[in-house]
Amino acid sequence: MDSEEDFMSAMSSDEEMQEFSDDNENFEDEFDEEDPDFGVSQDSENKKKVAYDISYKVYEPTDIQRQQDDMIDEVNMILNLRKEDVAILLRHFRWNKERLIEDYMDRPNKVLEAAGLGTNVTGPPRLETIRGFMCDICCEDDANLETFAMKCGHRYCVACYRHYLNQKIREEGEAARIQCPADRCGRILDSKSLDILVTPELSGRYKELLNRTYVEDKDALKWCPAPDCVNAVECGVKKKDLDKVVPTVACACGHRFCFGCILTDHQPAPCSLVKLWLKKCADDSETANWISANTKECPRCNSTIEKNGGCNHMTCRKCKHEFCWMCMGLWSEHGTSWYNCNRFEEKSGTDARDAQAKSRVSLERYLHYYNRYANHEQSAKLDKDIYHKTEKKMRRIILLETTAENLASGGWDFIVDLNPKGASATAANTRG
Repeated sequence: MDSEEDFMSAMSSDEEMQEFSDDNENFEDEFDEEDPDFGVSQDSENKKKVAYDISYKVYEPTDIQRQQDDMIDEVNMILNLRKEDVAILLRHFRWNKERLIEDYMDRPNKVLEAAGLGTNVTGPPRLETIRGFMCDICCEDDANLETFAMKCGHRYCVACYRHYLNQKIREEGEAARIQCPADRCGRILDSKSLDILVTPELSGRYKELLNRTYVEDKDALKWCPAPDCVNAVECGVKKKDLDKVVPTVACACGHRFCFGCILTDHQPAPCSLVKLWLKKCADDSETANWISANTKECPRCNSTIEKNGGCNHMTCRKCKHEFCWMCMGLWSEHGTSWYNCNRFEEKSGTDARDAQAKSRVSLERYLHYYNRYANHEQSAKLDKDIYHKTEKKMRRIILLETTAENLASGGWDFIVDLNPKGASATAANTRG
């Protein structure tokens, strides 16, 4: 759990961030003025680039599938393998075709074995009915039992294979690395073999998972986090530049988010600082901060004690240790100073009170900024609701104005068009 010091050190160590003072009342105004030098990076011409000036592309699922097919065809022309095997190799190398080609040319058998395409091949994958065969999974030995085996030769009944694939794809969400059901067999199931066994619905789910794996394997591609959005965004920003650049992108669905951390647009704060802030708001670090600011620990057993009134004479409920709340010293050494501790401040007592004072200041500072943050977040939600309501009203007004214009220009002809069955009666009434 990140401490207050971790959060504050992240703010102070970032040279591009503005400094915040505890008594700064113009906190919001500091971000109203755009700073063109904020979050700069150097391009090829050594020119400054503002934090929000980035290039990106939005892809639909068909575009993602086309990218994979094009790369498979390109590599297949060089390696001259089955397209299904090339696809498995590319997924094993996380779609790094240059490294795949280089490694395959140097040691092809080792690459095939590591990718789940071992060289021990018994025959092409196909459905087959074998007399006297017994499935090792369900022990079924029916004479007309339909079986299936991949190139590794491990054969099972079709019913067990389908159940196995349904569990892997639908329940576990696996697609790219589905292995042979046999124990210690690393043979990867290819898409052509899968299409023989499963329903079109499950095959479609399998392809969706493959697309998702492709995007997750590519550092320059990320899915849009908006609900029900199936688009992906490509952006070339490197991880090392995220402390200087805030790569805000806009999907075709209208959702704006940071490509670096997938959170909503958080300009101008960098991703690292935003993550620390959100973690600080979400976890119980401030609960511990409150305890540190409003309670003390027993000097003997370190139990947490809250003083809710009375004199400075404290008795620990756990170990029965008696001490002074002010200086944390032994109560037996205080004489008659029951309500005001007049003892000389020892170093231990001073350190304890200094730590408590720092915790109180830190807590007050955090609550100050958190209240502003929560208020702005709530305002943003309300603004979004107002925007949708206003947009709905504007559409209704435009529809009413369009209807009125049509009535004014076309007369009763507009009503005739809307009610073709009563056109003759309406027209007759008009002539009458």
